[in-house]
Amino acid sequence: MNERIGVLSLEGTDHDPCRFLRQLGCEVIRVQQREDLIDIQGLIMTGTGNKAKNLGQPGLGDRIKELAKADFPIFGLGAGMVLLSKESPGQGNDRLGLMDLTVTKEPMAGRTEAYLSIPALGLTPLKAIFNEAPYIQEITPNVGILAEYNGKIVFVRQGNMLAGAFHPQQTEDDRIYRYFLDIVNGQI
Repeated sequence: MNERIGVLSLEGTDHDPCRFLRQLGCEVIRVQQREDLIDIQGLIMTGTGNKAKNLGQPGLGDRIKELAKADFPIFGLGAGMVLLSKESPGQGNDRLGLMDLTVTKEPMAGRTEAYLSIPALGLTPLKAIFNEAPYIQEITPNVGILAEYNGKIVFVRQGNMLAGAFHPQQTEDDRIYRYFLDIVNGQI
């Protein structure tokens, strides 16, 4: 059975994971309203403009919170990571507060390319692109660090949720999406 993966990309999204998901045999569902969350097995949140107050139709944010409580697989990238965080100084209340992490107010400067050692993805480092990305400043003990860059936390897992400060959509490496699909399929 092909996985049906929702991609929340309401505004400001120009780095889209849909290409990778389709190459991996997934059916991609563009999530813009509550009904789009029906019959999907996972959700990826991306973009530069995604904020809780901009989640579109009424009830969308509440439904995402309900899914998260049921240990539903969710992956936040960039602004999606900010949406998932419980704390994000300087960002007001524009987040869902689903992951026990604090995202910094000040982003990393400019566009940076780096190679991250992520043991969960194998021995070959993963190319990561940061575009003035905020990073994770603080986590609680129930959040696992999957990768750091220059002493900054940039990739974490809490239960079936992932959060990353980088944009894997800008590379040709699909391992990060394979890892998420392994979570969706209960393989890790």
